[in-house]
This record gives sequence, C-alpha cells and structure tokens, in this order.
Amino acid sequence: MRRILSSTAALALVTGVAACGGSGETPSGQAPSASGPIELTIATFTEFGYEDLIKQYEAAHPGIRIAHRKTGQGGPYHQEMLTKLSAGSGLSDVQALEEGHISTFIDKADKFNDLGEIGPKDLEDRWLPWKYEAGKAKGGKLIGYGTDIGPLAVCVRTDLLQAADMPTDDVSLKTMLATWDSYFAAGDRYTQATGKAWFDSSSQIFNAMVNQLDTGYINQDDSLAIESNPKIRQSWEKVTAAAKRGQTAKLTAFSNEWNSGFKQGAFATKTCPSWMLGVIKAQAGPENAGKWAVVEAFPEGGGNWGGSYLTVPKQSKHPKEAAELAAWLTAPEQQLKAFKSTGNFPSQVRAIESAELLSFTNDYFGTTKVGELFATQAKKVTKAQYKGPRDGQIQENVTSPALAAVEQGASPDDGWKQAVDGAKKLVR
Repeated sequence: MRRILSSTAALALVTGVAACGGSGETPSGQAPSASGPIELTIATFTEFGYEDLIKQYEAAHPGIRIAHRKTGQGGPYHQEMLTKLSAGSGLSDVQALEEGHISTFIDKADKFNDLGEIGPKDLEDRWLPWKYEAGKAKGGKLIGYGTDIGPLAVCVRTDLLQAADMPTDDVSLKTMLATWDSYFAAGDRYTQATGKAWFDSSSQIFNAMVNQLDTGYINQDDSLAIESNPKIRQSWEKVTAAAKRGQTAKLTAFSNEWNSGFKQGAFATKTCPSWMLGVIKAQAGPENAGKWAVVEAFPEGGGNWGGSYLTVPKQSKHPKEAAELAAWLTAPEQQLKAFKSTGNFPSQVRAIESAELLSFTNDYFGTTKVGELFATQAKKVTKAQYKGPRDGQIQENVTSPALAAVEQGASPDDGWKQAVDGAKKLVR
C-alpha cells in the first residue's frame, strides 16, 4: 500500500502558479462574493506536498479559501473517515484515499460524488490507464482522481556497505538486488560482517513482496486469498527466515524509533517507493546527506507500493468547487511540483514523460537522476493489484503485528497462524 508514515517535514522546493491547462485558472476562479469567499477543506495524511500548492491555488482564486486538515498516519485517518462517512457528517470537501483502502470506500460509492459528472471534462487521458481505472467503482462511477503512484526501487547506505567490505558500484548493487534470494543472501553477508541489521522491519519487506504478486490478500470476487495463494506463504517464509538470522532491526515502521533508525544507521537497506525519498531525507537529517543512494533495481523486477486518490464526498456543500480543486491538484504541473517536494511520483502520463521529471536529481541522494530512475521502474508496472475490501486493514492490523511477533520470538508458523486467523476475522 501507500505511505503509512508520520514524516514531519514539508520539503517544498518550488513556487509559482500552474493550473490544469497551465494558466493558473479554473472555471471557478472568481472574485469573492458579497457573502465572502467559499471555504473549502481538504483532508490528507502524511506528506502529499500540497502546502505551497494550496497557497498558489488561493492566490489564483481569490473567491476560495482552503483549510488543510493533515493527519500523520494513514491507518487512523482512514478509520476516522469511515466513522464520519457512516455518521453522515464531518468529512472535508476533498478527502484523500490511499490505494490500500480505496476498495473499502468504493463499496460505499453512493456516498461520493461522481467526478466524471461534476468535475472538469476530458481528463481521462491524464492518468496511466491502470491508475484511472482503479479509481472507479464497479458500476463505472469515478470516485477518485489519482495523485501519485509508488514505483519501487531500493535505497542503500553505501557507507555502511563499504564498512562491511561489500561493493557499492552500480553493477554489483543491481546483481545483489536482482531477486529476493540474492537480496537476503547479501543480508546474511552484511549481518555476519557487522552484527547489524540489513533492513528496518519484516513487515516493510513483506508488504513489498506481497504488492508484487498478481493476487494479494483479496481475490477479485472479494474472497480471502491469504491461504489460497501459495506465493503469499512463500514470501512469509523467506522474510521470517531472514529475520530469524538477524537481518531485521525489529523496528515498527513510522514509529519514533524507526524514524531515529535512519539517522543512527540502524539498517543498511530500505524498500524505497519514490515517496520514501522524502521520508529518508527528513528522518536521516543533513548529517547523512550523500550516504544514501537509490538503486535502479528491485528484487524480482519491480512493483508498486502506494499511491492515493482525491475524492469529493457527498457531504461537501461545494462539490463543484471541490472537484475543481482536486482536478487542479492532480494536474501534471502540480504533480511535478509535489514530486520535487516529497518524492510522490506522478501518475499522470505527461508528467512522467516530461523532460523536467526525467532530468530531476535530488542532491541528498547524489547525482542520480531519480526522476528518470523511477520512471523506468514505473514502466515495469502494467496493472494494479486488486485491493479488495479490508486489504489495507489486513496489512496494517494483521500481518504487520504477526511479523512483529515473529521478530520478538514467536515461530514463523505461529506468526503465520496469527496472520491467517486475523485475516479471517476481518473478511467473513
């Protein structure tokens, strides 16, 4: 799934106003009415890179004022959204939805506006086809405009590898990261040489492995797949075996201890969807600039971890204006700015193919053209894994705690039973 994190830094790098068509205006860019400006609210979680963009939108639309409600972690955010959706009040005019949770809300499509009807027209070709389709309910209603995607690479601490007498040249790293078997073999070498952890947490590795599969936790018919899909169990066995050999730092992702782990060198490698760059830079701090490198490789080829959507609930009193704001924020121009700010990789074709993105570097990670790197990784993804109801909850509330139990001493078999039993309780 997408970024379930609590990054605190907004790393805005760009200014200026650009709109859907590049002019900075949308059909509702009116002056304030006699009764005052229209007040819109937008709710997001973690880092979307919208802080400066919202200011730019307000400057170009003097009749609009926007309050940004920002939550640190995605799990509590989506639970609160479900509660408010059921209550019939309390939601923002624009609500972000993470890909791992969108299926839960698509089942409640009647509580959202159809953006295909109330939003600006002729936007379908803006997005990668699989991203656009994943924002639709089964009846074809478009409930969400796609924001970002999360093409996967691997980030490594080159100084820590060098201290373990391991190669850090591009060819060697790509060979090391070619398959999960080669990745875990390299982890054994690192752990034996240093006595330190290879990766941050078992759940972060396992989540990436599951996201690569054709079928994840839920089948297309919304039945549970955790037992029937043998590849999930195979992934479990590989990552828990590596954990038992000392490769995991046993950190809970996005906890304070995990955040500190980046700065302290608690682990040498990190599964690295594009949005993770902003997290690493914020948490590792300026003293570790140049020590982290992004490798154009991922075990077994690639995958997608993350991505979100902007929706307009029917609770909104200004649905048309809210849809126009959501359309503007997800336009290629704005998504390029968000990418430069936070690493959230665009899902819009024109943005992905732009020279501006392909030439983009992030000084924190050296001279690598990270825009081109993630564009290459994105091309390895041809379809979205189906995220059925409760998919996100299975990952956050079932498999992650079960893997943590294994890290703390439970056997892999007992942890697997805990995961399966927990998933069955959620999906009945």
